[in-house]
Amino acid sequence: MALRESTIVLFDIDGTLTLPRKNVEPETKAFLAQLRKAATIGIVGGSDHVKQHEQLGSSVLEDFDYVFAENGLVAFKEGKLLATQSLRDFYGDEKLKRFINFCLHYIADLDIPVKRGTFIEFRNGMLNVSPIGRNCNQKERDDFEAYDKIHGIRQAMVAVLKEKFEDMKLTFSIGGQISFDVFPVGWDKTYCLRYLDTFKTVHFFGDKTAPGGNDHEIFASERTVGHTVTNPSDTIAQCTALFLS
Repeated sequence: MALRESTIVLFDIDGTLTLPRKNVEPETKAFLAQLRKAATIGIVGGSDHVKQHEQLGSSVLEDFDYVFAENGLVAFKEGKLLATQSLRDFYGDEKLKRFINFCLHYIADLDIPVKRGTFIEFRNGMLNVSPIGRNCNQKERDDFEAYDKIHGIRQAMVAVLKEKFEDMKLTFSIGGQISFDVFPVGWDKTYCLRYLDTFKTVHFFGDKTAPGGNDHEIFASERTVGHTVTNPSDTIAQCTALFLS
């Protein structure tokens, strides 16, 4: 079986194909077009499809064979919608309201240098919680990331939520610079693998592959060959050595 039919190369987005929350560089797009001739390629990210569109361009559904938004809860194949799953249908509004209210009270009492707006983003298949608020600018985002590395703001909040909402069987995944994702157990990035049974080998490239990072579960899955990268240039270098040499 040819490599293109037997192998899929899956990529995280932030820190892997782009710098965090930045747009894809022309060099990376050219590399992906070249790689696609050798193997099937796809992306899997925690963000919704609108954000993928913003970062990777208006042709994102044409540039990749598979596009998985919200960890695969919104799935596209060859430009067409495959399937969706809904957090609202899974939990119901009462449970979600209890969780959201607690988060907002916790953040209100949190003493950090800066707060902005959009502390909770409700997505189709997950909640994204940001102690500083997603409306912060890039400098504030960078500053919070540095502050969080020292003070563990996100880790501490996650620890409290795990204990408080144990009955909901939630997964908490810290990724990016300012937030963490919350979703049911099993709804991490491994969720997308159910659509890839026809492939003998699934390579995954991501930057947050350590335990607690939002790439860890799929990186460590028995179904994948996991690769840790540090930035888009490293992604290109590793893939070139593996698939294009």
